Amino acid sequence: MILAGDVGGTKSNMGMFDVESEKLVRVAHKRYVSHEHAGIEEIALDFVKLAGGEVTAAAFGVAGPVLNNRVQTTNLPWLMDGASIARRLGIEKVTLLNDLTATCNGIVLMQPSDLETLYPGVPVFEATRAVISAGTGMGQGILYWDGTEHVPVPSEGGHADFAPATPQQAELWKFLKTQVEYVSVEIILSGRGFQHLHEFLDPRVRHPGFDQHTDEAAAEITTQAMAGQCPVCAAAVDLWIEIYGSEAGNLAVRSVARGGIYVAGGIAVKILPKMSDGRFVSAAQRKEKMGEFLKSVPIHVVLNEDCPLLGAANVAWKKG
Repeated sequence: MILAGDVGGTKSNMGMFDVESEKLVRVAHKRYVSHEHAGIEEIALDFVKLAGGEVTAAAFGVAGPVLNNRVQTTNLPWLMDGASIARRLGIEKVTLLNDLTATCNGIVLMQPSDLETLYPGVPVFEATRAVISAGTGMGQGILYWDGTEHVPVPSEGGHADFAPATPQQAELWKFLKTQVEYVSVEIILSGRGFQHLHEFLDPRVRHPGFDQHTDEAAAEITTQAMAGQCPVCAAAVDLWIEIYGSEAGNLAVRSVARGGIYVAGGIAVKILPKMSDGRFVSAAQRKEKMGEFLKSVPIHVVLNEDCPLLGAANVAWKKG
């Protein structure tokens, strides 16, 4: 049996997989609230006990840079060590992957039904693909074609500086700079970014979740925006999508992603109708000298939120 995990700051998804007819088949699954546990070992051992079966290989996608199969998680106080986890599980090896590396490995397994195409472009299969994923944090990755297959390249691009693309966004940068030392991409393009944008647009309007220091604010803002119940919420989501599209275009330009932009993560799926209204695509394509190139680049939203889990399972199965 193959154990896989998608470890995030908010939730950790665990899956047990078998291989049937040379395909991964999930036989057990559980979602854990990450901060309710001391570490991934505790979660993994609990899940294995619930799922049953003998684990023969395991891999975990984790938010943070993986060095020597160890990672200090970005949004959790966990230091994860592959060798230590393997000893606890009683197996030879556990592979740790950057969460976007896991997502990239999952992208190559996606079927047409797992994708919503925002812009068809002119697909080139044997070309680089850009992967961007907003959730608890902001992840970025690249899939380059090595002549035989697509190979993931990890990135911590979400912690790069936010680059305003409009006068309004420049004012947003100034607003955020009064609150934080570094105005990173992730400060905006993550769940917590919605409240920042809402407060920038109109600090007089507040919702109950704003003072709870949880994910409630993001849920309130996106829900009310989608229902048309709060004009400030709607404007915040529109601005968030515009900035998301611009950053996706930046990643595509930097990687010459003729193979497409793949937008992963749970947020895009939750606000898909607004993601599909043209705002995201327009912002992605609005680049100096690169507009024509970007008009050839397909843009897809990944609907299958188990993409990183499948990617981790695939690595454990095929690469150990």
